Amino acid sequence: MNLDPTLNADLHCHSVVSDGTLTPEALAERAKAGGVQLWSLTDHDEIGGQARAIAAARANGLAYLTGTEISVTFAGRVVHIVGLGFDHEATEIIEGLRATRGGREARAREMAASLAEVGIRGAFEGALKYVGNPDLISRTHFARFLVDAGHCADVPEVFRRFLTEGKPGFVPHKWATLKDAVGWITRAGGIAVIAHPGRYDFTPTEEYALITEFMAHGGRGIEVVTGSHTTAEFEQYANTAIEFGLLASRGSDFHCPEESRIDLGALPALQGRLTPVWAELADRIR
Repeated sequence: MNLDPTLNADLHCHSVVSDGTLTPEALAERAKAGGVQLWSLTDHDEIGGQARAIAAARANGLAYLTGTEISVTFAGRVVHIVGLGFDHEATEIIEGLRATRGGREARAREMAASLAEVGIRGAFEGALKYVGNPDLISRTHFARFLVDAGHCADVPEVFRRFLTEGKPGFVPHKWATLKDAVGWITRAGGIAVIAHPGRYDFTPTEEYALITEFMAHGGRGIEVVTGSHTTAEFEQYANTAIEFGLLASRGSDFHCPEESRIDLGALPALQGRLTPVWAELADRIR
């Protein structure tokens, strides 16, 4: 397999195992149809769909890297770390993710109670209808309920009016630490990647702190081309990867045909001056 930066790799997407709407099998078929050559399923805080994704990739003739997206708390905000190419049967990462998922139901019930205070009743039961894995009930599932119940026109409106800090329905969750997440991934033989860095609205000083602490714990990659980045951010984070000597990753962050900004396989290629993360994971490609 040609492992240069121009490879059509999609190493960030979600299935019904977390907060996506398609099965791992349907995602593999969609990736193949979209021209993806190297794929990874990166469900939030969960690797329960990896065996299905591996089998589906094989059935569709897709090269595959194991994946997950771990939520961590850094500088008082939620940051996501993608893990790629790890042993999905390693006990430490399985148990670490299980602990991270703990408390989601209690948090969801608090979110529903907060929404009830502003007249939106039945939100917990409503959100559950959109959940493939009850252990991973999230804001996304509440957002889908709020749209379909007619409280908002679309998901962006939900997050302007609800479920964010200072708005009805927001309840913080205690996530993993950056050290824990990077450690679980690397000790399972994978590479840790900072997901969609342009989304965090960090100051340059805060972003520098994130990257340097991430690297100090053994993190080695950063998403450069991703569905939520602008063209200017593709260039910005290509420069960041070069400056810090980080491997570059690429992924759509696809969740749902109706909601996602970009489809599987539709991203522009990484710049040729970058070292792609998959070049360091050749022996872990299935």
